[in-house]
Amino acid sequence: MDETTRTVLQRVVRKVPATRLREVLRTWGRVPARQLDLLDFSTSKFVLFEDVRSLCEVNSNRLTLKHVCELEMIYFIGNPAQGVWRACHLTEPDDDVMTVELRQFKEQFKARLTELISNVSVKIKKHDDEAVWIRIAWGDHFHRPNQLKPTYVVHHLQTPYVFVYNLSTKHKPLLYQALVLATRHGSMKDSHLSGKSLTSIRDFLMRSYQQAFPTKYARPLQEKNTAPTNPNIEKEHAEQEEKRLQLACEAFGEGNVPRLETATYKLETRYRGSGNETLNNREEPFRALIKFSSANLLVSLNHCVSAGMAETPVTPLLSSITQKGKNYFVITDKGSGNSSQSMVQKK
Repeated sequence: MDETTRTVLQRVVRKVPATRLREVLRTWGRVPARQLDLLDFSTSKFVLFEDVRSLCEVNSNRLTLKHVCELEMIYFIGNPAQGVWRACHLTEPDDDVMTVELRQFKEQFKARLTELISNVSVKIKKHDDEAVWIRIAWGDHFHRPNQLKPTYVVHHLQTPYVFVYNLSTKHKPLLYQALVLATRHGSMKDSHLSGKSLTSIRDFLMRSYQQAFPTKYARPLQEKNTAPTNPNIEKEHAEQEEKRLQLACEAFGEGNVPRLETATYKLETRYRGSGNETLNNREEPFRALIKFSSANLLVSLNHCVSAGMAETPVTPLLSSITQKGKNYFVITDKGSGNSSQSMVQKK
């Protein structure tokens, strides 16, 4: 076992929680089950790493870096919430885009990426849900691939969506070129959607969650034990409550919605007030960054609207999160001298 393989193995063992390590090693299959059952997973990670390393060296003819990277992928696929995932969108599909198969994708992706950069390590694995997982360790002309800071890519073949984790600006055009060629598309762009939950942003883009649609029929409200009031007032309040609930569900979904943690708005607008000639005559727009944060932003916004804490109808600034499938927006003036505003997407 060379030093790089040892370092990556040690990192994986330390990263995986002790309660999950036995299951991950069993799935990996490089340690016999009978020996795996004898390991004491309550000991320190240092001792546990040495035990795992010893068993690997005894039972494997030669434990390579490829084997250890496979172990990391097994854990990462089962626990993808390791950081922020960013969604991308493949555009301009070729006529034969639906004929792409996994073998062709692998060959073309690896071939193109190795043409663009000499030192790169690529491992591709197909998951049970048909998702193609790609692990990329980047290097350059003078350094071998950095196996401790890999990029992960998830793509469902025959769909235009790609999800990326830990991709630097330097390597973004290289990855985009390889994916465009392997998937038979013309270009690829940022979807301006990100989150810690890979499942949530995937379901959000593919609209795999319960949505509400405009209707002229009011849904029945649940009965409540309330004190007797004026029937007319009670009816009016019930109608207003139902209307708020309907608008909230139309804007942000209902039931078990995808978990987004943030929504960011970058403002580049001009001053529209009166009585201040200095600000009115300012040529440069005012710039600001506004960020909404919550454990589940869609649920929080739904509650604010349905509870009457936010005005209705829902402002497009918020409803565009679900309508456009994004959580990053740039807001600018439509044009010089026009007081209306619009949300635009910067390429």
